[in-house]
Amino acid sequence: MGYVRLLRRRRVLALWGAQALSVFGDRLYAMAIMWLAWERSGAGAMGLVAVAESVPYIVMGTLGRRIMDRFASLRALAGVDAVRVGLVAALPWAWSVFGTPGMLTVAALLGLAGAVFDPNLGALVPDLVEPDEVQAVNGLMDLTGRIARIAGPGAAGALLALVPQSALFLIDAATFGVSAWVLAALGRSAAHAARGPVPPSGTVRLGARSLLRTHPATGAAIAVHGAGIFAQAVAMATPALLATQLHAGAGAYGLVLAVTGAGALVGNLIAGNMRLPARLPVVYCLVWAASGLLLAVTGAAGNMPVLLAISAASGFVAPFCGVTMQTHLAGFPPAARRRLMAVDLTLIRTAGTTSLLAIPVIAAASPVAAFWAGGLATVAVSCAGAGAAWWWSRDRGALPVTEPAAELSRD
Repeated sequence: MGYVRLLRRRRVLALWGAQALSVFGDRLYAMAIMWLAWERSGAGAMGLVAVAESVPYIVMGTLGRRIMDRFASLRALAGVDAVRVGLVAALPWAWSVFGTPGMLTVAALLGLAGAVFDPNLGALVPDLVEPDEVQAVNGLMDLTGRIARIAGPGAAGALLALVPQSALFLIDAATFGVSAWVLAALGRSAAHAARGPVPPSGTVRLGARSLLRTHPATGAAIAVHGAGIFAQAVAMATPALLATQLHAGAGAYGLVLAVTGAGALVGNLIAGNMRLPARLPVVYCLVWAASGLLLAVTGAAGNMPVLLAISAASGFVAPFCGVTMQTHLAGFPPAARRRLMAVDLTLIRTAGTTSLLAIPVIAAASPVAAFWAGGLATVAVSCAGAGAAWWWSRDRGALPVTEPAAELSRD
């Protein structure tokens, strides 16, 4: 019911609808560019595309604090989406004229735009609602990705039967255009726009290291997030696990993905609306421990019904990770929130990119061992993180509500 109440408000409905459409377009884009890379240059180009899109996130999160601060408003983010319209539409042309270097350049520029857009939007969304609605609005935004993961690939397959591959890029460009228009309209409403402060040149800014030193429990949760993303890459070995352990094929893999997605949708409806406990960093780490345990036992699944049950449970747990972290970070003031979200995004992009280069090779040798190793490693790191977060937050209360003077630094 929390989602329904929020969607009755035009501004929330407009933002959620635009972002749902944009995320759906991103799924079409991801499928189209990977297929294009495979078709033109093989598997190596697919890896290069993933790296080209991820590196800007890492660089921006590490060195781009001042740039990030300049886009801390909805109207500024509308400009970013307007730029992405042109970049996505131009990608097939860049490939045709300049080949792989042209495609990688455009992919990197899109990654740079995303690195600016994602943490800023995440930091602005909580300011659009009342404090007691933050968890629900975070769950609602999380829902966009859950729906897109299910609908995107199927829609792309259906569209490719009717239109040429290049049309997927144009559709994604159109979704960015809708998002830009909605963000600009929301930004023009001064009374309701969520604006983060843009510090003038030369003033003191929030430093990530100072924030993490002041809030070590949050740092522990972010570290667990990165470790979990790295270990979860073993899920890419699911086709190999199906083939070697259950002697199943592509149809079974599609069923696993569908069941996982269905579990995630159910989990999102609960995670976005239930009352979360206090000490959210501790809860977050424990949820990741549960996710790691499910990842480990996936390697022990002896038949399809068991594997499908584990997959549904894994999907169910996943939204609790996203909603818990976003709700915790929403308790920080806007500038600190934006910085911590950028740090979190940088870490998971780094972990994800590194894992793509290393884990598939390891998992190919023994899928069962890879699932057990990845899952148990996640459990160990998450339990350690939960213990550390509990110790560091035992006298701090549930959520930070002010910016301590110690957070202000130039680091």
